[in-house]
Amino acid sequence: MSDIFIGRQPIYDRRQKVYAYELLFRSEQRNVAEFVDGDRATSDVIVNTFMEIGLDNIVGDKLAFINLTRAFFVDENTISLPRDRVVLELLEDIEADADVVAGVTRLRKQGYAIALDDFIYRESLQALVELADIIKIDIMALSEEEIREHVAQLRRHPLRLLAEKVETREEFELCRELGFDYFQGYFFAQPRIIRGRSLPNNRLATLKLLSRLQDPDITPGELEELIVQDVAFSFRILRYVNSAAVALPRKIDSIQQAVVILGLSALRAWTTLLAMSRIDDKPAELVVTAMIRARMAENLARARKEPDPDAYFTVGLFSALDALMDNTMEEILTQLPLADHIAEALLRHSGPHGKALKCVLAYERGDWENIHCDALDTDEIRQAYLSAVQWATSTCKALIED
Repeated sequence: MSDIFIGRQPIYDRRQKVYAYELLFRSEQRNVAEFVDGDRATSDVIVNTFMEIGLDNIVGDKLAFINLTRAFFVDENTISLPRDRVVLELLEDIEADADVVAGVTRLRKQGYAIALDDFIYRESLQALVELADIIKIDIMALSEEEIREHVAQLRRHPLRLLAEKVETREEFELCRELGFDYFQGYFFAQPRIIRGRSLPNNRLATLKLLSRLQDPDITPGELEELIVQDVAFSFRILRYVNSAAVALPRKIDSIQQAVVILGLSALRAWTTLLAMSRIDDKPAELVVTAMIRARMAENLARARKEPDPDAYFTVGLFSALDALMDNTMEEILTQLPLADHIAEALLRHSGPHGKALKCVLAYERGDWENIHCDALDTDEIRQAYLSAVQWATSTCKALIED
């Protein structure tokens, strides 16, 4: 696992409230942008923001301004970001040629907001001015008279103006008087370094698979396709379905039949378990622990006649993800489309699912004073645990052991 860094500088509105954050490439803890390959720097910012640290962990509910190089505007297949969360910045050294204008036009039609960075007006940029939502003016590069001229020129268009590199109160007051909408610079705040931990490829791939599996709208056909793409998954799922644990009267020889026999919910749970069991350099016992927690939480829910006991299984199973991924539960949940009540149960042990998990963890640790599960007595809780252990042991042999 390696350290990753993102620079984040706030952008303020006219009331000096944070409107957005500009995300900046940083290769280490030092607060400077040192890079040779602009495309790579842009890619690193996007990957670290959306796949490693998580957008919400960096900007909360604010917008993210992201600098893009020419390649990202010209190539039709490079951009797939949440349109309502980002503003795409066109760097100042990009020439406004036909390909760039076409790329900006395409992205604008797709719903992306466009900002022109470090803008100094010249006739060749007029096509981009007409496409821009926001223009950022570097006030350090212009005299006061030139700033006024730029504002007068650009106010002819339906766009917003952002004053960047504002370093003194006098500069802020001038730009505010001239009608700038947003402000950015050291007068307000220097870029802050956000530090995260990069998941190894094996764990990152697993997290992506888990995200697909937890999509509430996944269809039986999509799940079947996901399983058959992996020969090992297919083999183990079929081995489990044909094992004594399921005890079917006839042999099942296809994943399609397995979907019908087990049902979508159950098969998704088993595939999730298989995905977790394939994480490198983690003891198999950790997966067994997750299985016991999952089944015990489900058993408690069934004993209390709670609706949707499968959700309790998911809470128990995912309670070990932080240990399996070597990451915080908060960061992991930014990449999993779990229902709010499940996420809250995992993070804060709140709600009925969280209370069940709290009981499971207390039993696991031998914390007898905190083993409570509403109306269930001690014998019922103990039976839920013993049954879970027996199930996990037999299931491991049928499902995940080589």
